[in-house]
Amino acid sequence: MSAQALVRKGRKFDQVLAGAREVFLRDGFEGASVDDIAREAGVSKATLYSYFPDKRLLFIEVATAQCKRQADEAMMTMDLSQPPRVVLRQAAKTFLGFIFSGMGQRIFRICVAESDRFPELGCEFYKSGPMTMRKALVDYLTAARDRGELRIDDMDLAADQFAELCKADLWPRLLFGVQQDFSEAEIERIVDGALDTFMARFGT
Repeated sequence: MSAQALVRKGRKFDQVLAGAREVFLRDGFEGASVDDIAREAGVSKATLYSYFPDKRLLFIEVATAQCKRQADEAMMTMDLSQPPRVVLRQAAKTFLGFIFSGMGQRIFRICVAESDRFPELGCEFYKSGPMTMRKALVDYLTAARDRGELRIDDMDLAADQFAELCKADLWPRLLFGVQQDFSEAEIERIVDGALDTFMARFGT
């Protein structure tokens, strides 16, 4: 049975999620107590437990809801009829904006920290956002190829390669704590390089 199958929704469901989000971001997974979450959400512990039998399920719901929101917002703002450089630039900026955000970093670190005990945590997180964005990118690349704008045989590999190009240099520095914030110029440098490399390989 999936984690989502164990969650019961009700009138105060969104209220509980909002409170939990604040506490998880502030205290992390281990540091977050059920008492603090209930207090932040303005509900009783009994109400919280009626929705989420344990803290792990609550964190999964918070992380996946946030990631899905980011993916949905990205899809709504992208004009997929535009040429590759326009769409891929927007996709890159949206992707980097999320993974470099405070929320994105905390979700990633908590998923990694809890991966041994709760392997489904990472799976649920991946399905809610990264997989959605990857599928959207594959669909766009396919459409651009059909319009004669790109020359790609393996769409999945091309989408993954573009995402990795967008993380060049910045992601390792963030991951190992070398740097926490990046200027617009630093991000633009990486995005421009990713676009140039991708189009040199796949452009027509």
